[in-house]
Amino acid sequence: MKVTIRQIADMAGVSVTTVSQILNNKGSRFSAETRKKVLDIVEEYQYKPDFFASNLITRRSKTIGMIVPDVTDFFFSKLVEGVESYINPLGYMLILCNSRQDLEKEIQSLQELSHRSVDGILLATPNQMPEKYAVTSEFYRDHPLILIDRGINQRDFGRMLVKEYEGAYRAITYFVEKGHKNIGLLKEKTGYYQLEERLNGYRHALKDSKITYKGKYVEEGELTIEGGYQAAKKLLSHREVTAIFCSNDAMAIGCYKAIYEQGRKVPEDISVIGFDDLVLSRYITPPLTTVKQPIFDIGFTAAKFLVDAIEFPNRRIPNKIFETKLIFRESVKDLTGEQS
Repeated sequence: MKVTIRQIADMAGVSVTTVSQILNNKGSRFSAETRKKVLDIVEEYQYKPDFFASNLITRRSKTIGMIVPDVTDFFFSKLVEGVESYINPLGYMLILCNSRQDLEKEIQSLQELSHRSVDGILLATPNQMPEKYAVTSEFYRDHPLILIDRGINQRDFGRMLVKEYEGAYRAITYFVEKGHKNIGLLKEKTGYYQLEERLNGYRHALKDSKITYKGKYVEEGELTIEGGYQAAKKLLSHREVTAIFCSNDAMAIGCYKAIYEQGRKVPEDISVIGFDDLVLSRYITPPLTTVKQPIFDIGFTAAKFLVDAIEFPNRRIPNKIFETKLIFRESVKDLTGEQS
């Protein structure tokens, strides 16, 4: 039987206001007996507050909107997990929108979420947002908005940056330490995800190791398993390549397939390093050496920034930099013992 807050008040012999304040843990003027009577009825009938009704009073819907470029992407799945881990215990629910990598779709989703009275919005975007939706705009003042955008939209607060350059640099340096000189790179095809720092780390690590950068050792593909597979097939035509750095773990999995289709093996013939440290990377054969970035923590932090912006609108949102770490597994061969 579903009961209303008025019915609970009638059964407890108190006012609706009293029930509301007890449920929201506000006010200390009620006796322990009255509080227990109300809470016992709430528990007996498994009462849940009507957020639509309470929204009329509190102007809070306890919902958060989130827009991501691709809901099927492993990275964004983990990001959403981090967000929900923070907001759900606080009573917030998530409305998830898929922009399909399209700026117009992002703007449409922003407008739709606004019409649905969400308390705030998380926007994972690679795009420079129009002035109307900038964090200094009127839209932002009405709807707290946290961007997960690798810092491409200018602002001095709420920026979340990952040390991607350092992670890529360390991966290439590790290849060199293990005796590899002909090192390939599988990079993103369109620049959509703004991963230039991984390319920069690759190039600078080669330079610092006195290894000449060769454009023919760089192949582009989508940041997917299929994208990695297709790009690796092209790169593997250069038989002298002994190591491949992949811009993400999904590409690395595709790279494995291309290597094995040629009758070659990881790491005996080709060494591979990925980026992200997805759970999958531990279970492929051999387990993938990869650069770990804290995807879950990024989502968790973004959610905290947003809830703080909602509940403490005058509090300044900080910036945060996330470290990367090279995770050593079994996909890199040591060639130092083979050199004369």
